[in-house]
Amino acid sequence: MRNLFILTLMLFITAPVFSQDPNPLKTYSFTLEEAIEFALENNYSAINAERDLIDARKQKWETIADGLPQINGSVSYQNQLKQPVSLIPAEFAGGTPGEFVPIVFGQAHQATATATLTQKIFDGSYIVGVQATKSFLSYSANNEEKTDQEVRKSVVEAYGNVLLAKESVAIFEKNKANLEKNLFETNKLYENGLADEESVEQLQITLSSVENQLKNAIRLENITLQMLNLVMGIAIDAPTKLEDDLDQLATAQIDFSLMESDFNINNNVDYKLALNLTEQRFYEWKLAKSRALPTLSSFINYGSSAFSDDFSFFKSDQDWFDSSVLGFDLSIPLFSSGKRSAGTARAKIAMQKAKTQLSEAEEQIRLQLEKAKSDYILAIEEYETAKQNLGLAERIENKNQIKYAEGIASSFELRQAQTQLYDAQQSYLQSMVEVINKKTELELIINEPNSNPK
Repeated sequence: MRNLFILTLMLFITAPVFSQDPNPLKTYSFTLEEAIEFALENNYSAINAERDLIDARKQKWETIADGLPQINGSVSYQNQLKQPVSLIPAEFAGGTPGEFVPIVFGQAHQATATATLTQKIFDGSYIVGVQATKSFLSYSANNEEKTDQEVRKSVVEAYGNVLLAKESVAIFEKNKANLEKNLFETNKLYENGLADEESVEQLQITLSSVENQLKNAIRLENITLQMLNLVMGIAIDAPTKLEDDLDQLATAQIDFSLMESDFNINNNVDYKLALNLTEQRFYEWKLAKSRALPTLSSFINYGSSAFSDDFSFFKSDQDWFDSSVLGFDLSIPLFSSGKRSAGTARAKIAMQKAKTQLSEAEEQIRLQLEKAKSDYILAIEEYETAKQNLGLAERIENKNQIKYAEGIASSFELRQAQTQLYDAQQSYLQSMVEVINKKTELELIINEPNSNPK
């Protein structure tokens, strides 16, 4: 009975935990664009990049608030367990001249409450810091955009790999079925003395190879799907269905207008990040120069103190004595033995280096654009060639099947035709994936506004 009570209690305790996720392995279904949109909202890196942008906004206000009025309060309590003793001339107390009388000043208990308001009036480093926050925010926004681009590219590659694995499984299953049929028929012919043993063995070798490739393709289909789930930010074992067809998707990605679109380098994320670096180095140079300027700040405080022979500060008859101070602090840098000038010179060198790196980045991006265009055209050409070669390989293999059945072609010739067909099938599948990937790379370099979902 006691064990039943404990079991019931455990069920009540754990029930709310399980009820939070009644369907932990939700079934998902995506087209490529839907998968990209989903990943941009749920990918782990994308989530943290958005948090970095929020953090940058908070840091901007933190910098601005540093120059606004600041109020700080303090409360202190002292209990002089052994009060200091002072000596005064005895004649002050009616004693003998030349002698001294010990005396204690003040009371053992003291409490003080103070509030102080401070305000910066002029500080060059603060002014530069506020100016630099705009550049820092721009960098954070561009860094988030860069992360989104990387997520988009990863989703496209992972989505294409899943489709590639899926199509490979289908092709290998078809090839296996055809080979099993050929092997069965050839084996019957061999048993009846109408075919030689080598023909059977040749088909068995080909079948074994296809069976291994099929097993590997099935494993890859599962692994690539898990990789896609990981990129999209969902459980790797979650059932995910892809709505796009590899052939249709590849055909839809052929767009020669991309070659003729005007390229604005200011849209490129890598260029914007390099520009952000140049701006940051500029503000660091200004900050170094500002250290030679004076700083001025003001303060005003208000406090109250109380004294007593015992702890009686919360009593209504306790006397409190108010005080207030208004003041200004002016700091003037006079001489640093060349330290400030050396720091300013180093900051200027860093700024000049950043400008050089910006020019280099611009040329590299233009080169990347030309290479991406070339790779995209090559991918399209390879796709069209692979498609034609697949048709030729299918006809050659079909002719050899007929010749083999009629006894005109040998099993070795049939195996060569089949191997050629299998290679053509894989080349065709890979060429479609390349078209999809190369177009994505080109689009990310061009990065036209509103071209990417978010």
